[in-house]
Order: sequence, then structure tokens, then C-alpha cells
Amino acid sequence: MRRMGRQRMVMGMLAALLLLAGCGTTTEGGSGAGGNSGSGDPVTIALSPWPGWYMWYVVQEKGFFEKHGVDVKLEFFPVYSDSLQALATGKVDANSQTLSDTLAPLSKGIKLKAVLVNDNSHGGDAIVSRPEYDTIPDLRGKTVATELGTVDHLLLLTALDQHGMTEKDINFVNMTVNDAGPAFIAGNTDASVLWEPFQTKAVNEGQGKVLFSSADVPGLIPDLLVFQEKVVEERPEDIQKIVDAWFEGLAYFEENRDEMMELLAKQAETTPEDFALGIESIRLFSIEDNLAAFQPGDSYTSLSYTAEKTAEFLHGLGMVDAMDDFESFLEPRFVQAAGSE
Repeated sequence: MRRMGRQRMVMGMLAALLLLAGCGTTTEGGSGAGGNSGSGDPVTIALSPWPGWYMWYVVQEKGFFEKHGVDVKLEFFPVYSDSLQALATGKVDANSQTLSDTLAPLSKGIKLKAVLVNDNSHGGDAIVSRPEYDTIPDLRGKTVATELGTVDHLLLLTALDQHGMTEKDINFVNMTVNDAGPAFIAGNTDASVLWEPFQTKAVNEGQGKVLFSSADVPGLIPDLLVFQEKVVEERPEDIQKIVDAWFEGLAYFEENRDEMMELLAKQAETTPEDFALGIESIRLFSIEDNLAAFQPGDSYTSLSYTAEKTAEFLHGLGMVDAMDDFESFLEPRFVQAAGSE
């Protein structure tokens, strides 16, 4: 079964991004090697194992790209970090990726545009603890594991902050999710911060309980469709068609869930029941949700606010350069046009 989770890290990309920022990422006239600059070439969209991103296969399999008159090639990357590098190096035109993982290349001068919010994690990332702990303050002095610099690390710090605590109040252990889940099940941690399907496995096999999840912080972990800026400049009509096709695919999914669960579970190499659990852990974004997310605001429901707070977090860990612009990489005109139809 393909792992329905994301590595969602920026650490491994930094050296490559530094090199790319210095020498440029695109060839003259459009995308770099492997990308598409001509209007007659298919638009390449990368995606990885995550429930919301499998929705691209609904759009493809039900013919909505063709209906809207745009040629799209979906490129699946089993390893999420490979899709990040593919976009940063110009090997694809667009990628489905988290907001947090978009900040690292932006801070290195790589020009990207976020044009669509696919979904938000809505319970798919969570702090799973031993059953004897009932609140976040109960974790004071306890061993809590998650991976440094990931969005789940951010989720942990957010939960602690909301309860008047910091990382110094717990025994933090830097551990990948692949290790943090089994460590919890084996009884080696008091709590671990995990995403699906590791989260459900820890609850079921480790007699764990969810103390805090991404559902408690709406908007903290948004998943986006991100294009190279040059593609947005050169092929806006095609991008509009892709966004329109996405929303039509989303509507079809909502109206034909049983049929689509079968299709998507097969694509994800899992069962419809397990895939349904993944879908339940996210919130797919409608046009209205998108329009609201692209607006400035002072909460995590706003992409610019989330970008600023996430950049501060990553900069504090030395994982991104200092940033002061959290608006220009957001390109709302395509969802605005979809909303006006």
C-alpha cells in the first residue's frame, strides 16, 4: 500500500536550493529541463501520496481536463521531497505541496506562485498520547517525539503555546514519523506527533488517544497547487482551465463518493475504507473556502498570516532565510475567476 503521508521537510532541500538560487532554475522562454514552456505542450503537475492530492485523478479519469480544453500530465512522486525538488529545479510546471514547504524555495529566491488551496489537514496530523494523559499540560516533563522542522513540529509548538508552555516544558525527541509511530506503540514515548496513517495505527495498536490535532487549528497546514512563476505568466489561460477542472472534479467527487472511493483507493493501492479515513482527516477546499483563504487576515484561516507565522518558525530553526513578503507569491485571480462564473 502506498503510504498516504508526506515527509514535508525542508532540511534536505537547502543545499540544492542555495545552488539553484545562485544559478537560476529556468531556461530562457519558460520552464527548465523537463518542464514545458510552449503552449502546445502538456502542463505537468506533480503530486505525492496524500488524500487530497489523489483528487487530481478524479479530474483526470472523469475527463475534466479535456472538457475544459487543457492538456495536463500528472506525474506521481512516491517520495514527496522528490516532487519539491522537481518543481524547484523546473522539471515540472507545478506541484501539490504544503505551504510550509513552499517557503524554503521562496526564501532562496526561487519564484513560485500558489494558485489554489487543495485542502487543509483537519485532524490528519495529531499529538497522540498515552491514555492516562488528558490535556496538553499533562505532557509537562514527558517524552514527546516528532521530526524537527516539519509541520507536525509546528503543530506541537502551537499546542504548547496555546497552553502557556514551550518546548522546554517537555522532553522533546527529534524522530521521523516512521520511527515516532513505532516508538509510541512500543511504549518508548509518552506522546508522538503523527500524521495519517501512522496516527490511526498508534491509536489502535498503541492504545493511544488524540490530545490535539490540526482540526484544533484550522488552516495551520494548508496544501496548495504551486506553479513556477514563469508558467503563470506565460500560460494563464491553461492555469484557469486547470483550476476550473479541479473544482468540477471536486463537485463530482462529492456527488459520487462511493464510486470515487473505489477509484482513488485503487490508485493509492489501499482499501476504500482506509482511503475514506484519509479523506475524513482533511478538509477539501471549495471555491468559497479558497476565496476566504487568499484574503489577508489575523488567523490561520488566512494564507498570508499562516505563511508569516510558519516562516518565523522555520527561520528560528535556521531552515529558511528571513522573509518579509507573504503576499506576492499568492495568486488568487484564478479562484476569483472560478468563483465569478
